[in-house]
Amino acid sequence: MKPIAILGGTFDPVHNGHLRVAWEAAEALDAEVRLMPAHVPPHRPAPVASAAQRVDMLRSALVGQSRLTLDTRELDRAGASYTVDTLRGMRVEVGDERSLILLVGADAFGGLPTWREWHALFDLAHIAMLTRPGRTEPWPAELVAEAGPRRVRVASELRESACGKVLSLPVTPLDISASAVRALLADGREPRWLIPDALLADVEILRIYRRQ
Repeated sequence: MKPIAILGGTFDPVHNGHLRVAWEAAEALDAEVRLMPAHVPPHRPAPVASAAQRVDMLRSALVGQSRLTLDTRELDRAGASYTVDTLRGMRVEVGDERSLILLVGADAFGGLPTWREWHALFDLAHIAMLTRPGRTEPWPAELVAEAGPRRVRVASELRESACGKVLSLPVTPLDISASAVRALLADGREPRWLIPDALLADVEILRIYRRQ
């Protein structure tokens, strides 16, 4: 079976940077990539859009292709969205042998020691660190000690086991942020080519970010 890769986030709103990274990861890893919106992200402010609105946006954005899918499990669970809890639930579903891959940006990876039960993440999934060509992020010493020996060079090595390895995965840097998209919409501007056309066509969805 193909690995399952997970890209989490608030997706408030989903933008082309999210989608491009997910698509490249799906190709490079030959994996099913699930976009997983967080219910209450523990490390950032609450989303502007409701859970239902963010799901609607993601569903619209993913129409017309089958490689990227939507997983709402964190929205279906009350309380803060902790990755370790999500991975434990997924591991029960898929069993002990299927490869699970957590996709994280290089900056987020550097902050891994601040995550809940972060050491346990390696017992549940591989981690693919999404990197920009020519750019490196410093790691704290405790992360070097844990992740350094786990590093592999090629994506195919993630298929050899269910969890426990770390791969650097270069992706195309699209310098788009959800906060910038929200600011454009709040000013009454059109963020064309920053968000999927399907979202631009949905007046009701975009109205939530307009200033009243």
